[in-house]
Amino acid sequence: MPELPEVETVRRGLQPVLEGARLSRVEQRRPDLRFPFPDGFVQRLTGARIERLERRAKYLLGHLDRGDVLVMHLGMTGRFEIEAPGLATRPGDFVHAVAPDPKHAHVLFETEAGASVTYYDPRRFGFMGLVPAEGLAAHPWFAGMGPEPLGPDLTAAHLAAAFAGRRQGPKTLLLDQRIVAGLGNIYVCEALHRSGISPLRPAGEIAAAKYPLLVEVIREVLGEAIEAGGSTLRDFASTDGALGYFQHSFRVYGREGEACPTEGCGGTIEREVQAGRSTFFCRQCQT
Repeated sequence: MPELPEVETVRRGLQPVLEGARLSRVEQRRPDLRFPFPDGFVQRLTGARIERLERRAKYLLGHLDRGDVLVMHLGMTGRFEIEAPGLATRPGDFVHAVAPDPKHAHVLFETEAGASVTYYDPRRFGFMGLVPAEGLAAHPWFAGMGPEPLGPDLTAAHLAAAFAGRRQGPKTLLLDQRIVAGLGNIYVCEALHRSGISPLRPAGEIAAAKYPLLVEVIREVLGEAIEAGGSTLRDFASTDGALGYFQHSFRVYGREGEACPTEGCGGTIEREVQAGRSTFFCRQCQT
């Protein structure tokens, strides 16, 4: 599933076309994706203006001038294609991507400015909804969600309180959306390595001095991946349309058996499975 940097890059790609735009036409080509579309989906969107396009965790949020929020989730294989005067692109600047198959084009948004944005999803694990803005935080998709990892509410004190007395490993807790919103497996592995924290150590035993560093490197690895998505490092889609991840310069993820990149370490990257997910780490420098 695309992680937070992939979703943020898509948001930034859509923003110039959709933010501030009025939707002149909306076409819904099937009754459902992962979930059924809400009643009156086309009618409620047609003629509405998207005042701003935001991201919450891995959700895209289009705030409408009618008081609703268009909530969009990419699932595993969702992607957008933009066509506008002088422009045809995929947000995220995909390479190695096959041409989108029209049979997987499920939603079309057209703007008064002449742009069209098409949502493709071969496996239909993505979904869209319309949620009243005043009830967004309490909606089941968002209720109890932790702070944004790139926002000011993720602090050393917040992590220290969340980890206090816990026997689970820090990776398990960082993937808990109630503690931090939107962090995924890849970037948690990277952040723990950079901060020198073992994913095998009970979270409650992490030294207090490690928390400010952990917050810093979480933001660092996410920021680098977002920057990579908008510059020379690209995303890809395989022949069945499944999204790949940015070809980011990962230090540990997917590097089992390779030398640890930490200067002077001399250790080897290992892989263990935790809660059904692959964890990559260096036993020597992550203590």
